[in-house]
Amino acid sequence: MPFYCYMVECADGTFYTGWSTDPERREKVHNTGKGAKYTRVRRPVKLIYVEELPDKSSALKRERAIKKLSRKRKEALVK
Repeated sequence: MPFYCYMVECADGTFYTGWSTDPERREKVHNTGKGAKYTRVRRPVKLIYVEELPDKSSALKRERAIKKLSRKRKEALVK
Protein backbone atom coordinates (compact mmCIF):
# COMPACT_ATOMS: atom_id res chain seq x y z
CA MET A 1 0.00 0.00 0.00
CA PRO A 2 1.48 3.37 -0.97
CA PHE A 3 1.67 6.28 1.43
CA TYR A 4 1.57 9.93 0.46
CA CYS A 5 2.78 13.21 1.81
CA TYR A 6 0.43 16.01 0.75
CA MET A 7 -0.01 19.73 1.06
CA VAL A 8 -3.25 21.69 0.98
CA GLU A 9 -3.73 25.41 0.62
CA CYS A 10 -6.21 26.83 3.09
CA ALA A 11 -8.76 29.56 2.36
CA ASP A 12 -6.54 32.10 4.15
CA GLY A 13 -3.60 31.26 1.86
CA THR A 14 -1.63 29.23 4.40
CA PHE A 15 -0.33 25.72 3.75
CA TYR A 16 -0.99 22.56 5.73
CA THR A 17 1.15 19.46 5.25
CA GLY A 18 0.17 15.93 6.24
CA TRP A 19 0.36 12.28 5.23
CA SER A 20 -2.28 9.81 4.13
CA THR A 21 -2.93 6.63 2.19
CA ASP A 22 -5.56 8.52 0.15
CA PRO A 23 -4.89 12.27 -0.24
CA GLU A 24 -8.11 13.01 -2.17
CA ARG A 25 -10.21 11.43 0.59
CA ARG A 26 -8.18 13.32 3.19
CA GLU A 27 -8.87 16.62 1.41
CA LYS A 28 -12.61 15.88 1.67
CA VAL A 29 -12.23 15.10 5.40
CA HIS A 30 -10.45 18.43 5.93
CA ASN A 31 -13.25 20.23 4.08
CA THR A 32 -15.97 18.65 6.25
CA GLY A 33 -14.29 20.09 9.35
CA LYS A 34 -13.27 16.69 10.70
CA GLY A 35 -9.63 16.95 9.66
CA ALA A 36 -6.81 18.62 11.53
CA LYS A 37 -7.61 21.33 14.03
CA TYR A 38 -5.54 23.77 11.95
CA THR A 39 -7.70 23.33 8.84
CA ARG A 40 -11.08 23.36 10.61
CA VAL A 41 -11.19 27.15 10.79
CA ARG A 42 -9.41 27.68 7.45
CA ARG A 43 -11.82 25.93 5.10
CA PRO A 44 -12.14 25.27 2.28
CA VAL A 45 -8.79 23.67 1.55
CA LYS A 46 -7.45 22.70 -1.88
CA LEU A 47 -5.04 19.83 -2.52
CA ILE A 48 -1.99 21.36 -4.20
CA TYR A 49 0.83 18.82 -3.79
CA VAL A 50 1.08 15.02 -3.50
CA GLU A 51 4.22 12.92 -3.22
CA GLU A 52 4.08 9.11 -3.18
CA LEU A 53 6.38 7.33 -0.72
CA PRO A 54 7.08 3.63 -0.18
CA ASP A 55 6.08 3.37 3.49
CA LYS A 56 4.57 5.20 6.45
CA SER A 57 7.94 6.00 8.00
CA SER A 58 9.11 7.71 4.81
CA ALA A 59 5.86 9.68 4.57
CA LEU A 60 6.20 10.92 8.16
CA LYS A 61 9.84 11.92 7.60
CA ARG A 62 8.94 13.77 4.41
CA GLU A 63 6.05 15.53 6.17
CA ARG A 64 8.44 16.78 8.88
CA ALA A 65 10.96 17.91 6.27
CA ILE A 66 8.35 19.87 4.29
CA LYS A 67 6.97 21.49 7.45
CA LYS A 68 10.47 22.87 8.17
CA LEU A 69 10.68 24.58 4.76
CA SER A 70 10.09 28.30 4.38
CA ARG A 71 6.95 29.42 2.60
CA LYS A 72 9.04 30.38 -0.44
CA ARG A 73 10.55 26.87 -0.64
CA LYS A 74 7.09 25.29 -0.23
CA GLU A 75 5.79 27.41 -3.11
CA ALA A 76 8.74 26.27 -5.25
CA LEU A 77 8.00 22.63 -4.35
CA VAL A 78 4.39 22.99 -5.49
CA LYS A 79 5.48 24.42 -8.86
